[in-house]
Amino acid sequence: QRKNPFSNDSRLASKPVHTHRGDPTYGRPPEGSRTEQRGKDAHSHLGKEVEELCLVIRSTGQVGEDGHVSVTFGQLFETYVTISNKVVGILLRARKHGLVHFEGEMLWQGKDDDVIITLL
Repeated sequence: QRKNPFSNDSRLASKPVHTHRGDPTYGRPPEGSRTEQRGKDAHSHLGKEVEELCLVIRSTGQVGEDGHVSVTFGQLFETYVTISNKVVGILLRARKHGLVHFEGEMLWQGKDDDVIITLL
């Protein structure tokens, strides 16, 4: 579209043709675009799902001696799967943000039912 002489889209003409890895806009959608808005909406939605998962852990888990609430993966899976089928993905995201802790890289239903998930 940048080279199209019939295109009247001024947004395309004002942007550099190539971005490089050091550029802060590299790998990001154009500001104000619908793609950027969809990304922001998805980020907000995932944040709400992580928050809801933490609330479920708090309500179903038990407070340990250290004051943290813990629950087994099996118990959490059975409770949370009725809310969302993305339990493991949301758990991984919550761990990435430092909200929960559990051993191992991935949790599997049945195999890891006894793994303790701690709400930080």
